[in-house]
Amino acid sequence: MTSFDAQAPSKTVALPDAVIGPGRPVYNIAEIGGNFATAAEGKALIDAARGAGADAVKIQTYRAATVSSRKARFAAEGMEFTGDASQYEMFVKYQIDDAVQQDVYEYAVAQGVPIFSTPGHQSDVDQLEELGNAVYKIGSDDASNLPLLRYVARLGKPILLSTGMCTMEETRRAVDAVLGEGNAELVLLHCVTNYPAAPESVNLRAMVALRHEFGLPTGYSDHVLGNEVCLAAVALGACVIEKHFTLDKEADGPDHALSSTPDEFRALVDGVRAVEAALGDGIKRPAASEATTRRNNRKSVVALLDIKAGERVGADAIDIKRPGYGIESRHWEAVVGKVALCDIPAEEILTGEMLG
Repeated sequence: MTSFDAQAPSKTVALPDAVIGPGRPVYNIAEIGGNFATAAEGKALIDAARGAGADAVKIQTYRAATVSSRKARFAAEGMEFTGDASQYEMFVKYQIDDAVQQDVYEYAVAQGVPIFSTPGHQSDVDQLEELGNAVYKIGSDDASNLPLLRYVARLGKPILLSTGMCTMEETRRAVDAVLGEGNAELVLLHCVTNYPAAPESVNLRAMVALRHEFGLPTGYSDHVLGNEVCLAAVALGACVIEKHFTLDKEADGPDHALSSTPDEFRALVDGVRAVEAALGDGIKRPAASEATTRRNNRKSVVALLDIKAGERVGADAIDIKRPGYGIESRHWEAVVGKVALCDIPAEEILTGEMLG
């Protein structure tokens, strides 16, 4: 089970290669979109992500001219472009050539690695449709872009929607836009749009609130350094984890520094699987592995003194000690005053057959 929450939704969302939702394995996505410029770099990231245990890789499809006005400026901390810098110029610098993106996309498909993309504009959706894109990720910057949401929703394909920077009401409008087009294949991702994000800003309980509010599978798109917050998200019921992925944290580009290396991503996947296994089904009962320790480490009523057949058992003649396969300790008071049916030597574990 991915969640211990009795109010978790029963709905699942089917991707071409997996099913997302409660009771299903967490889907781990390696976000490589901002971390390659050439086809060779993209292919190397795909190979490394697969080797690190990623369930899918995600890229970004955008053109500077359609994603940003030339007047847009940055005022964000923690990025290469901060303060009074042009967003348009950054997008020009890092946008991926169409041929490179197609080559990388087709390589992933040929290698059997699930791949999908985040479009920044309706024209990007058209380009992705030509590539056969089967799943759409909508970034937090477009969570309030209802025309784009409706355009993608009409395709009838699964959508992973990041909700960074959103209020609950803004999220509701986005959900209504998708569902209103007859597309219920929607997964909500809690996100904090800082690069990197501080753990204290993440508010993971908001992810739980999204699940309760909309009854949809929810996950977490991460920008925090390290894996701890992702593992906490899984413990709170995340069905999807998305993490930036790189081969070199010091490489040129806005996302490398906050991305996971292959070793870090492998540790994340291993940690996610361990947390999943530890969560269990939420039913309080002894673990199957506790059968022996339950017998050996629980306590029973034990004779302190030799008790002769026919004698009544006095309180001073018995105590409660290990092991746990005799009369249970909770019955101690009921044993007092019973008649011994046989000789009971000191240190003997009492059983019901010994007493009248």
